[in-house]
Amino acid sequence: MFQATRRRLALWYTTITAILLLFFASGVYLYVRSTLIERVDDTLNHVVEVVRRSLVIEPIDPHSEGGPLRVNIEASFRGNQATTEDDRIDIEWFSPTGELIWSTLEQPLNVPLHPNSNGETVRAGRWGSGGVGEWESGRDHPPIYPSPQNSLVLRQITQRIEVGHSVLGYLRVSHPWFEVTKPSREFFVDLALGIGAMVAAVGAIGWFLSGLAMEPVRESYQRLKQFTADASHELRSPIAVIQTNVQVALADPDPDPQSLLQHLRVVERLTRRLGRLVDDLLFLARQDSGIVQSRWRAIALDKLLQEVIEEQQTLSAEKGIQITLTVLPPNSIPAVSPSVFLDDQLDGGAAIALVPSQSPSDLWTLTADRDQLVRLFTNLVGNAVQYTPPQGQVSLELQRVGRVGGYALQVKVKDTGVGIPPDAIPHLFDRFYRVDPARSQTSNSGSGLGLAIAQAIVQNHQGQIQVESELNQGTTVTVTLPQREEGTG
Repeated sequence: MFQATRRRLALWYTTITAILLLFFASGVYLYVRSTLIERVDDTLNHVVEVVRRSLVIEPIDPHSEGGPLRVNIEASFRGNQATTEDDRIDIEWFSPTGELIWSTLEQPLNVPLHPNSNGETVRAGRWGSGGVGEWESGRDHPPIYPSPQNSLVLRQITQRIEVGHSVLGYLRVSHPWFEVTKPSREFFVDLALGIGAMVAAVGAIGWFLSGLAMEPVRESYQRLKQFTADASHELRSPIAVIQTNVQVALADPDPDPQSLLQHLRVVERLTRRLGRLVDDLLFLARQDSGIVQSRWRAIALDKLLQEVIEEQQTLSAEKGIQITLTVLPPNSIPAVSPSVFLDDQLDGGAAIALVPSQSPSDLWTLTADRDQLVRLFTNLVGNAVQYTPPQGQVSLELQRVGRVGGYALQVKVKDTGVGIPPDAIPHLFDRFYRVDPARSQTSNSGSGLGLAIAQAIVQNHQGQIQVESELNQGTTVTVTLPQREEGTG
């Protein structure tokens, strides 16, 4: 499919370029040809003017004044002798009645006299069908301009010569047409070769560029294909389990209430898992399509993090994990140790440690979508709790940092969990990616979309997210969100 599309793109690109080159070459060819014709006509007009000025006009009767005039042929054309050059200019003089009187041609042209001062192209004769040496008019003399340089095609200018109202005769000047056809033919061949080489080069370049253009499409298609396969797998597995439990419950003619209740609990748990998965997929699809309408407003990030910690206290209490929040002064180190907590402990062992700060409370305010930020930090804290062994610790640090163009709020989520292998860190934000594939079928495993959703939310807020981890030491996720004025989202 991609190769066929690439071929079509290259073919269309080459075809359009060839058509444009053809139009351009046609215009250039016609311009050059018309320039050559104008040059020949200018030469003929110049010859006519020179010959006309050199004509010796005298009265027919030398003893009669005011009588009729005539052109002295011998005196006028004595310097115009016939030559054997192929590109020579021939001169013919006709009487007022149209009879040929004098010519530089060896044989008269079989062309009727036609006065024309703008130049015209005429065919004076051609080879007959009787073979070489047979002249069209029946003469056995070879043509004046041998083939193939010209086929007796001439460019002519015929001018009437008159004095007052008396016509003295007609002057016709002829120039071989191959002075136009020969360079035109050579130029045409050069253009054809140039266009052919250009089209071949454009075809090669078009094939290369179409490959570059198709590469992102190919990668997107591969990601979409993998995403579809993973999504179908994630949906198919719980659906198959639900169907199995329902079939087992329906197949029992005398169902035990406890067994039936167990089947319903499994179905309910898998239904919630499917609901979360569908909700995650819908969120990512809306983010990719850009149809998510973010609701921007001023949010106190420190209070939002406290709410997220309170929501995670149930799961953390079951594993005996302490969750702490440390608010650092701007661009400084903690004033107290993160292990110092407030006197009021949250239920389940989670606690919040707030470092006193002399800064105003609006230092921790930013313009953002509250629902998306709650989802972002819920995913990060939930992952930290899930992959931290019992009696471990999850800590959050909030700090205001400087950046180009303003300030940003930086949140670090640290845990003392199992860590992530270095080769897996670049793939953490891939959809449906799991560091340990064996855990994907467990009931408490996620769908592999949590970090992909986190990255999408951070990018939507024009922020940055980074992951640092060491095996058996823990993981640190750093989220940096720029502070903006309300309404600039």
